[in-house]
Amino acid sequence: MVKICFRNIFCFITFTAAESTLWTTGPDRTAGKVMGKEEGRIEERGYWGSKTEFLLAVAGIVIGLGNVWRFPYLCYKNGGGAFLIPYLVFVVTCGVPLFLLETAMGQYTREGAITCWHRLCPLAEGIGYAGQLLVLYSCMYYIIILAWALFYLFFSFSSQLPWASCDNAWNTDNCVNLAAKNLINRTARMNSTSSTTEFWERRVLLLSGGIEQMGNINWEILLCLIAMWIVCYFCAWKGVKSTGKVVYFTATFPYVMLLVLLIRGLTLPGALQGIMFYLYPEPSRLADPQVWMEAGSQIFFSYGLCTACLTVLGSYNKYTNNCYRDCLWLCLLNSGTSLVAGFAVFSVLGFMAHEQGAPIEEVAESGPGLAFIAYPQAVAMMPLPQLWAVCFFIMIILLGLDTQFVAMEVFMTSVTDQFPMVLRKAGRREMFLLFFCLGCFVSQLIMVTEGGVYVFQLFDYFGYSGASLLFIAVFESLAMGWVFGAERMFDIIEDMTKTRPNYIFKLCWKYLTPLVSLVSLVCSLVQYKPLTFNRWYVYPDWAYALGWLLALSSILLVPGWALVRLLAGKGSLRKKQATVMTHNLHMRCRILCVPAIFIPQQKFSPKHRFSCMKVNF
Repeated sequence: MVKICFRNIFCFITFTAAESTLWTTGPDRTAGKVMGKEEGRIEERGYWGSKTEFLLAVAGIVIGLGNVWRFPYLCYKNGGGAFLIPYLVFVVTCGVPLFLLETAMGQYTREGAITCWHRLCPLAEGIGYAGQLLVLYSCMYYIIILAWALFYLFFSFSSQLPWASCDNAWNTDNCVNLAAKNLINRTARMNSTSSTTEFWERRVLLLSGGIEQMGNINWEILLCLIAMWIVCYFCAWKGVKSTGKVVYFTATFPYVMLLVLLIRGLTLPGALQGIMFYLYPEPSRLADPQVWMEAGSQIFFSYGLCTACLTVLGSYNKYTNNCYRDCLWLCLLNSGTSLVAGFAVFSVLGFMAHEQGAPIEEVAESGPGLAFIAYPQAVAMMPLPQLWAVCFFIMIILLGLDTQFVAMEVFMTSVTDQFPMVLRKAGRREMFLLFFCLGCFVSQLIMVTEGGVYVFQLFDYFGYSGASLLFIAVFESLAMGWVFGAERMFDIIEDMTKTRPNYIFKLCWKYLTPLVSLVSLVCSLVQYKPLTFNRWYVYPDWAYALGWLLALSSILLVPGWALVRLLAGKGSLRKKQATVMTHNLHMRCRILCVPAIFIPQQKFSPKHRFSCMKVNF
């Protein structure tokens, strides 16, 4: 009896002390009051206008170019249908569990990427900073792809597609038009360059000899880049109020284009050959560790994990939103889109191989090679090539567009939540977004030069790297599964959704996800291969050093932040640890890293009730 009374008194005292300070925390933070003179001047954080806006925004950022140009290539390259086995293993052990965890963290705290960790586990706040650095890197280079696609879209309205002939000023004597059947033979292909490749390298990129030769700015691509930045700015300038409306078009119309291209592809001669090549299983490939590593990296990239994008988007949900059900459907939509996109892509590649009389492995490409070489070449061989080119590049632009401006919204929300008194005043968010766009644009000027594609590939390979995502995944799952407590997270999700998650999620958060991520990280480092361009250009040593600096900049933020917080306090290490853990009054003085102690724990409902709970280890 005495023990219970003492515990209740302790809870009451701590609750009173925390509530006496300025508070805008908890599930109803935007409905909370801003004290003193700031009342009425600070804008509310807001919610999604409807559940559909949340679903479309998440679909927009997790369903992007990787679903169309990366998954199909990985599938055929790594054993066809057999690749689906490691893919599904990573979906179950890492993809869905982390997807649910990050979304629930945002919905519960109603905070951005950094302040979310500040309230749940202060020592792990470096995870939030690392994730936002990755988002910043992606904003700095991803939109270049949209500028290229817009450039192709303009030329798609020409009476004759410029990449379908060798009669242009940029073509060389070695140019071969693969659409002309009388020129198709193996010797010609080996000793020449296709008209599509020459258009890509000599007209679009104005490709130089290497990263050491940056050359002049390509003004046409620069204008396309400016146009895409203007569109992205106005898509995100009013926060979720504008983003939530734009995604109704940008997240749905690509599916219309994908369906049109799928139907057209399946009706082409040679389509069945391409689909069989895409899905034909090779079980022997499952013994190759590289297959499992690429399956894992595809899950982390395509699901948008470990960058806090899901956390930020989930933070605009109502507290009672069923995020558990939403996550399951969104994960199914993501993987289903990847699978269907494979049929659309390989049916067309099968047609191109049929027309050229070449093996399909000679025409199959991944990444920009698929979007700007292989598929345009296939389109040039179809009847009404302009129509299909327009459909394809509109799909590419819209798939990348919502990924870009939703990523911008994620970064803006995280910074705004970090400085709400400064940035949540009328007009300041729009001004900050303008400076952010201008800063990213200036940093991209080097990528629209003659050697800019080499810098672009450095950012793509190192800046937003699989190693960084895997490293963050290990610490994120450990922090939430062990320090914060998987059982406590289960209680939170149950209170929000009125549904208790399957036990497999707890098992993944505590054991499977960190273990699988750590093994994948080690294997990727052991089997590291230096980056090359077009399979022949080898970067200089200083470029590799710059690339690893980009990768380490996000990785070192996680342990570095924890170390700084521990060393910043006074007294012994144990006291410093306690200081770090009890610093955040907004979390009602949780002492996360002290074992077997009763602490005041917020009841997981908007009524701000409290109960005492034991810290889990």
